[in-house]
Amino acid sequence: MELLPTDVVLTGEMNGRALSDEVCRRRPEVPVLFTTGYTSNANVHHSRLDPGMHLIGKPFTYAELAYKVRRMLDGDQC
Repeated sequence: MELLPTDVVLTGEMNGRALSDEVCRRRPEVPVLFTTGYTSNANVHHSRLDPGMHLIGKPFTYAELAYKVRRMLDGDQC
């Protein structure tokens, strides 16, 4: 199973949401895990995240990341 981790805010012309949209267009079965330091407001820099999108706030521990990824790969809504 594959999973795409990406930050909400990226340098350059593409943000994390645009990257996610492109991956979903090409490979809709690949889940996307967004990371951000702005967990209180996921509308960061015009990178709006929709309800149900997977997000983990920074800083996170390896255990928290592993738990989130495992749940996503198991198909759980987390």
